[in-house]
Amino acid sequence: MTAATHTPRVFSGIKPSGGLTLGNYLGAIKRFVDMQGQDYETIYCVVDLHAITVWQDPAELKHATREVAAGFIASGIDPSKSILFNQASVPQHAELGWIFNCVARVGWMNRMTQFKDKAGKNAEKVSLGLYAYPSLMAADILLYHATHVPVGEDQKQHVELTRDIASKFNKDFKAEDFFPMCEPIIEGPATRVMNLRDGSKKMSKSGESDMERINMTDNAETIAKKFKKAKTDPEPLPESLDGLSERPEARNLVNIYAALSETSSEAVIAEFGGEGWGKFKPALADLAVEKLAPISTEMKRLMDDPAEIDRLLLKGSDRAKEIAEPILQKTYDIVGMIGPAA
Repeated sequence: MTAATHTPRVFSGIKPSGGLTLGNYLGAIKRFVDMQGQDYETIYCVVDLHAITVWQDPAELKHATREVAAGFIASGIDPSKSILFNQASVPQHAELGWIFNCVARVGWMNRMTQFKDKAGKNAEKVSLGLYAYPSLMAADILLYHATHVPVGEDQKQHVELTRDIASKFNKDFKAEDFFPMCEPIIEGPATRVMNLRDGSKKMSKSGESDMERINMTDNAETIAKKFKKAKTDPEPLPESLDGLSERPEARNLVNIYAALSETSSEAVIAEFGGEGWGKFKPALADLAVEKLAPISTEMKRLMDDPAEIDRLLLKGSDRAKEIAEPILQKTYDIVGMIGPAA
């Protein structure tokens, strides 16, 4: 098998922990929807196995898993056009994850900056899963021979690790190009959405104040209120993009406007340069309500019927297994495991 034979295929996922924010939408889900109509087979996953690397309340985890699925669908992911499922319902992820645990090197894991950020000073007390999850992430991607992975800038290192694992596996087992060299896709003006109260920090599900983020479940009134109260500085918007370089809150709001309006930050500055916040923030609030309120309304409708969400996820998992199982069995055969494909 050569790299040229791999079907153009997109894989990406979102972790069900703490609720979806505008950052998830602009940095991930909106781009997933855009890719759905292109020349790729698109596979999207609620990565619940990754969620339990830190303790989760079981009832809340089920709710959050369904909520992420509802967010995907409400935003435009069509389960008949894309494969949509939750990770735990396809056990091949964990099986390939173990194989990759035995391919990846400890030194590689020690270089993962996200582990250092999440573990902090308590690295000796966190779960083994939190330390090893990048190899499971590699399995998520390579289980489908995915060729493209839309990710935020902070996940680029994990895609690079996935490429390292694929390369080492192919070389160690003389498997030529069995696992493809997947490409990260990082694009758009708001791939990293920042805090509405502190533009130097990423918008987070776990921030102290609800006013610092836009939740995808927020209604129109709440969305408008949060943008109108977002932190800014006294100066009007600059006449050129360079004028935003030392103004993190202003830059964040301009980037959000650009992403929601599907234009560039330069175009936003061309329209609003020299204007005060009294004009720009209401315009941003109106745009956000127009784009986001229908999604939150549809999410609520979907969440009122959890059995339907579960049915769609199960159907998606069946489709995912059809792709994953032959690749896993071939992997076992290459490694030397006795199984159905041996």
